[in-house]
Amino acid sequence: MSGLGTAWSPRELRHSFVSIMSDQGVPIETIAEVVGHAGTSVTEAVYRHQLRPVITKGATADTGRESD
Repeated sequence: MSGLGTAWSPRELRHSFVSIMSDQGVPIETIAEVVGHAGTSVTEAVYRHQLRPVITKGATADTGRESD
């Protein structure tokens, strides 16, 4: 026995694994490959709550004008 007890399901272990990889900065492409997905769209859809956001702040437009 692994010592995890019966409280952890395979699904929970998999989601935790994805969460840990994402928190450590592993690229989504690598995560998708490791968990056996053909592309990142499935990984993003299934694990959207576990994935660390890539964009942390909104973009700003550069108008090319100097401020006064």
